[in-house]
Amino acid sequence: MLSRDTAGIYAGWFRALADPTRVQIVTLLAEAGGPMTVGEVVERVSVGQSTVSAHLKVLAGVGFVLVEPRGTARLYRINQECVSCFPSAADVVMGRGVRPFAEAGEAAG
Repeated sequence: MLSRDTAGIYAGWFRALADPTRVQIVTLLAEAGGPMTVGEVVERVSVGQSTVSAHLKVLAGVGFVLVEPRGTARLYRINQECVSCFPSAADVVMGRGVRPFAEAGEAAG
C-alpha cells in the first residue's frame, strides 16, 4: 500500500499530465536537450503565451519542469529526475511491484 504522501505526489503528477497541451510541453522540453524560453515554447505548441505560462507553472509546481531565471527571462527545462521516476509511478499505482519514488529516493540518499 502506498503511503498517503507518495500517493499525493503521484496524483499531482497525473493531474499535471491530464491536459494535452501540458503533455505537448513536457514532450517538447524532454526532446529539446536544453532550456527554452516561453516564447520558444509558444512557437512550437501553437497556443498563446499566457496559456503556455500557466501550463509551465503547473508543470513546475509538480517538479516536471525546472525554472532558471536569466536576467528578465525565465528558462524552462525538463527535470530528468521526474522523467526517470514517472514510469515507475505508473507501475506502482497499477500494482506492478516497483518501489515508490519516495522509497527509491530514501534508499539512494
